[in-house]
Amino acid sequence: MAHKEKETRLSVFREYAEAITIALMLALIIKAFIFPSFKVPTGSMIPTILRGDQFLVNKFVFGTRIPFSDVKVLAIREPKRGDVVVFEYPENRRVHYVKRVIGLPGDTVEIRNKQVYINGEEYVVENEIHSDPDIIPGQRDNFGPIVVPPDSYFMMGDNRDNSQDSRFWGFVHTRELTGTAQLIYWSWDIQAGGYIARFANIRWDRVGTIINR
Repeated sequence: MAHKEKETRLSVFREYAEAITIALMLALIIKAFIFPSFKVPTGSMIPTILRGDQFLVNKFVFGTRIPFSDVKVLAIREPKRGDVVVFEYPENRRVHYVKRVIGLPGDTVEIRNKQVYINGEEYVVENEIHSDPDIIPGQRDNFGPIVVPPDSYFMMGDNRDNSQDSRFWGFVHTRELTGTAQLIYWSWDIQAGGYIARFANIRWDRVGTIINR
């Protein structure tokens, strides 16, 4: 009888272990291939995304890339103006950037004294900020007009005065799009210095914030 009870306990333990293992594997697959996570070390998207924010990305929205190619299939939709997207930096595709889509294929983009114009009309992003209003205008503040080529997008950071974006390194091609930034799942002040200080400065109010609505 004791032998049977031992076998039963082992069987139950084995079932739990298998269930936990499968759950962990599914979680890793989902995190790696469906909703991978990214963290932001710069302030180019302040106030939408802060330094130290960590967020999930929907990789399926713009299509799934066929392995060992730049071909994408099964796209849910095309990028929309205003989307906050993650993409491969055109000058080094091993690096990922996060910016906002400003210009769509065929759009004429122009910047005059910091104001963005799309096809001749003013375009304002609710969250955009200019941290240095008195700086001497340059390429960052006066740009174009320029037409966005087919299958390409013009990206800008919400922190306009402190963002390296399409004004400096050009357009982002469809093949370089990774997905949309979806949800902030963790946030702490990375400037606090040291993990203990960071834990003391966790931004609980940002945890669970939806980025693309």
